[in-house]
Amino acid sequence: MNQAKRVAKNMGILYARLAITVFISLYVTRLVLAALGVEDFGIFNVVGGAIAMLTFLNASMASATQRFMSYAQGQGNHTKQKSIFNVSMLLHFVIAIVIVLLLEGAGYFLFNGILKIDAERIHAAKLIYQFLIVSTFFTVISVPYDAVINAHENMLFVAILGIVEAFLKLGVALYITYTNFDKLISYGFLMALIAVLLLLIRRMYCHRKYEEVELNISKYYDKLILIEMSGFTGWSFLGSSTGMLTNYGQTIVINVFFGTLINAAQGIAVQINGQLMAFANVLMKALNPLLVKSEASGNRDMMIKATYFGSKISFFILMFFYVPVILEMPYIYNIWLKEVPEYAIIFTSLQLIRSLIEQPYLLLTTGIGAVGKIKYFQIFDSIINVFPLIVSYILFSIGYPPYTLYFVFIVFAIVKGLNTIYFAKIKFNLQMLDFLKKVIFRCFISFIVIIMLTSIPLFFMNDGFNRLLVIMFINTILFSIVVMYFGLLKDERNHVKLLMFHYFRKIMKH
Repeated sequence: MNQAKRVAKNMGILYARLAITVFISLYVTRLVLAALGVEDFGIFNVVGGAIAMLTFLNASMASATQRFMSYAQGQGNHTKQKSIFNVSMLLHFVIAIVIVLLLEGAGYFLFNGILKIDAERIHAAKLIYQFLIVSTFFTVISVPYDAVINAHENMLFVAILGIVEAFLKLGVALYITYTNFDKLISYGFLMALIAVLLLLIRRMYCHRKYEEVELNISKYYDKLILIEMSGFTGWSFLGSSTGMLTNYGQTIVINVFFGTLINAAQGIAVQINGQLMAFANVLMKALNPLLVKSEASGNRDMMIKATYFGSKISFFILMFFYVPVILEMPYIYNIWLKEVPEYAIIFTSLQLIRSLIEQPYLLLTTGIGAVGKIKYFQIFDSIINVFPLIVSYILFSIGYPPYTLYFVFIVFAIVKGLNTIYFAKIKFNLQMLDFLKKVIFRCFISFIVIIMLTSIPLFFMNDGFNRLLVIMFINTILFSIVVMYFGLLKDERNHVKLLMFHYFRKIMKH
């Protein structure tokens, strides 16, 4: 129960952060799109949009290092924690140098025949790309610090830093709204500056707060740990980097065939999906250390049980927010944005569906990483990551429309999920049919039932605020009934009730 209380506390802290940051972030997107215009917003998405991909890369690489940190914590080995931190710093410095060299090489080809950007804006695009490279370097070498924070489950600091970031981005949006300088260059520079500043803050905090964060490679160098971490981090980096490059590759492919105006629509879809996914990612962030520490302490049953429960709950949290947004997206977009880019609505709808399909499998990946020996899993996962980009390119070449890309990625999201289930069976004896029946089946049937019944007002009410309220009300009622009495099993329902009781009792005390 202590573990459950800790998870509930961490979730409460992170949701409090979201309550502040989500609306700020959505308002920032509105300001930035209005200030830059659709054309420049599309340019930033195609060039500087990779800065957003760095968040994904950072989280993926940090989870690999966190696996070792959490494992050592589970074993109670403090000296090993210091060795892990120092070896991790060495590894990520080498990775950072390699990535910078690769990006500089790729830039030559991107700006000489691949990207479709107006000649008068090419200078701005090249500057933004250099800002991206600087951000990338600092992001990668700061991964060990993020891993330490996550391993200690210090969600209060994560929340504070997230709020600071949201307000800094609001300041940038307000600045470019009124500045007389080139708005696109100003935005790219300031966004990169924020990334570097936040990473430096993390590093300073960790050196003061945590005993194991002592940078002395010669003293704490451990060859065996280096060999083990090199293998794990290398294979983990293969998976995370191909995922990042594929996500960024979508932007490049769309730009090559359809130009920066369609990139603007894609940028909006990424923004909405990222903000809504944050609600489910809170649970993932709170559960990841628990899974690794359970495996490290020899309690695999706890790890598997947490995987089942977390996979379901994170899906249902996502579903709760996605259903009304999918159904009322045209109305929401017309209120939110002054100018809605073409294809923005269909892009966003399909992206949300893709994220829902991927969600139940994410904790299985953490479980596979907790057990270790991820070589073959990452190889197959990386191959699956790349295929949809190749297929999309071929389909665009023969005349298919822009939204085809999202259908392709949805198909491969299913393939990727099945691959993850298969390797979970191999690595920690996950019962495949049991997981499909108790998690996947219950998740997607719940979604189909709720979205079908919640959509009924669309057929007899005019669009507007009243219909949005009705849909939100129906969605909430159906969610409470369907999820509690079909989506969750009896012991899971009891667990949710205990977590809610503990959480609300804590709120009442304050």
